[in-house]
Amino acid sequence: MRRPELDYILSTMLDSASEVSDLLFTANKPLQVEAAGELTPVACDPPIEKLTPFQTEMIALNLIGENQWNIKDLLRSGSCDAAYTVMDKARFRINIFSQRGNYSIVLRKLNTKIPTLADLKLPEIIYQIPREKTGLVLVTGSTGSGKSTTLAAVLSEFNRTKAIHVITLEDPVEFVHPHMKATFNQRELGTDFDNFANGLRAALRQAPKVILVGEMRDRETVKIALSASETGHLVLSTLHTVDAGQTINRILGMFETEEQEQIRLRLADTLRWVVSQRLAPKIGGGRTALLEIMGSNLRTKETIVQGESEGKSFYEIIESSQSFGWRTFDAAVIEAYDQGVITEETALLYCSKRGPVTRGIDNLKKARGETTTQLSALRMKAGVEAGKAPPPLPTTLKLK
Repeated sequence: MRRPELDYILSTMLDSASEVSDLLFTANKPLQVEAAGELTPVACDPPIEKLTPFQTEMIALNLIGENQWNIKDLLRSGSCDAAYTVMDKARFRINIFSQRGNYSIVLRKLNTKIPTLADLKLPEIIYQIPREKTGLVLVTGSTGSGKSTTLAAVLSEFNRTKAIHVITLEDPVEFVHPHMKATFNQRELGTDFDNFANGLRAALRQAPKVILVGEMRDRETVKIALSASETGHLVLSTLHTVDAGQTINRILGMFETEEQEQIRLRLADTLRWVVSQRLAPKIGGGRTALLEIMGSNLRTKETIVQGESEGKSFYEIIESSQSFGWRTFDAAVIEAYDQGVITEETALLYCSKRGPVTRGIDNLKKARGETTTQLSALRMKAGVEAGKAPPPLPTTLKLK
């Protein structure tokens, strides 16, 4: 397979549906795309009813190209990450992995246009992140929840407003930022550095004001990120966690018990924001971002140092600080439902606690004059007149 043939296949897959987010190649399955959270097969000419293991391997090798690092990584660890561009069409983040002796490929479509915070329609409080000078900012969520897009918008705000040096450490480089007011140096894992810890350690000698670390993958990376935050840098990074509380616990869980007390103190001093994201299906198609946002105050610092307890959980701290713009997932879900963006079923599926969300939705329904129960048209049992008690139950049983 030559590159023009591969580009034709990728272009056909992109054009097969609107809002395509992922392209999948798996042996014994047809070409597939994910659009609005659902996989659909793709027809092409000549038709491919089922991909053979040989075809997926050829596609994988063409996507990797001559990058020896990725080939070694694939053979050594069973998977590798790469990037690929279809000229004037799209840019992809790629993961190639081995399964049952065959290769499978997932391509995540990246936006070539760098979004702004206004484009994403994020809450106003997110605009406070680009105003930070030092510290640690974490954007968390599952794979495909929009973490990279949010961080790209934050970096775009730096690029537009501040004459500073920004270094990004990514796997691979996703959004290519032009030089505007800020100066960007974007480094790619495997091509420009060998691991995040070494790349971050080197970045401290490269005079940046802002450092983006693609992912906090290990204890060493976290320790260096905390050191960078303490020495006058603003560090932005991601974690695969579902909410603010789990984010703190995940970081602490990377360290031995005897180290945790010191890490708690350092994290309490450096953490500025935790933004957790979930993408939920919208009414009418597409997806919308639901955000949980936690900042830093005396209560969050105290809870990080001492741990969560009754009445002092991160959920309760965020809930009590909603007047400052913080929000829980449950508040975000109720707001999206109130605006008619998501259904009640989706709201209950993507919330953190069903009880508060159910009550919140019921209150909204009451305010609109809608019914809040499925029970209706109750009638008295036939043979019982209104205002009269039913006949008494028998008190004795007759044996036959």
